[in-house]
Amino acid sequence: MKQKVVVGMSGGVDSSVAAYLLKEQGYDVIGVTMKIWQEEDSCSIDNGGCCGLSAVEDARRVADVLGIPYYVMDFRKEFKAEVIDNFLSEYLCGRTPNPCIVCNRRIKWEALLKRSLEIGAEYMATGHYANIMRLPNGRYTFKTAQSSKDQTYALFNLTQEHLAHTLMPIGQYTKDEIRKIAADNNLPVANKPDSQDICFVPDNDYASYISAHTDARIEEGNFVDLKGNVLGRHKGITHYTVGQRKGLGLSMGHPVFVLAIRPDTNEVVIGENDETFTDTMYCNRLNFMAVEDLVGKEKVMAKIRYSHQGSPCTIEKVDKDTVKCNFDSPVRAVTPGQAVVFYKENYVYGGGIII
Repeated sequence: MKQKVVVGMSGGVDSSVAAYLLKEQGYDVIGVTMKIWQEEDSCSIDNGGCCGLSAVEDARRVADVLGIPYYVMDFRKEFKAEVIDNFLSEYLCGRTPNPCIVCNRRIKWEALLKRSLEIGAEYMATGHYANIMRLPNGRYTFKTAQSSKDQTYALFNLTQEHLAHTLMPIGQYTKDEIRKIAADNNLPVANKPDSQDICFVPDNDYASYISAHTDARIEEGNFVDLKGNVLGRHKGITHYTVGQRKGLGLSMGHPVFVLAIRPDTNEVVIGENDETFTDTMYCNRLNFMAVEDLVGKEKVMAKIRYSHQGSPCTIEKVDKDTVKCNFDSPVRAVTPGQAVVFYKENYVYGGGIII
């Protein structure tokens, strides 16, 4: 019997080609799009994100071309509870979350994988640029993709159980190669542009979205320097993130940057560029892939945001839930709420959330 695999189809070219490749490899492929948008009119027909109505239409057209069964599964309740509510609470606490990382763990893997196994599938597959590998110690981890679009950073918090039931067939390809495969096989999304925004905030206006979806009062407050001197007034802490330079509305005569956000006092701390650098960082909400747990000190490369190239550092636990990172050279704009992902050679060692 063919092994059954459920492919999470976002309506984009990557997941579409993933479904095509798995069918070519002989799997019994089922296409599924997760219904996660909260209101029927919240995603316009031309929304290019992974939650819009067009995602369903495009994924269904691809499934028709491939001749595979296709379903829409409703995960709205889970998405709101796990992703949207977390996004709102993190910003209100002065942190800058990455909802795609939360969605990967809580929705795509924990919710969709569970439902996939319940309907008899052996695997779930996605169109991520990453490669699953098994280390000599028997543990699963991610090997970084050859593509410049490597997405292992956003997948660091998956468990061993998740990886044992996951296929990622496009990790060995570049984006151009994926588009060519789609075009050569008449997939109707071959030239569909990539979505750049958070799927549930299509206009990228986080602050307005937060104001519209929470009862919390987001009040103006003071911009202050590190000594507590008041420099001006800010629009509300949800408008800012650590390292930000543009959009501050301060006339200082030279560029200044957000150094910290203090929700308890409703202050945004402003400073000079050199003050945005640090050589020490802490993280919690840990997940280790390459090892069961961190013992002693370990030398790794650490990425503190998706676009970061990585910096060498030494990590060690300060308690069972917290890791201290000592960088060889100072890094810029360490941002609470973002993920830090640790790499050894070309694979994911583990990671956590910056505090």
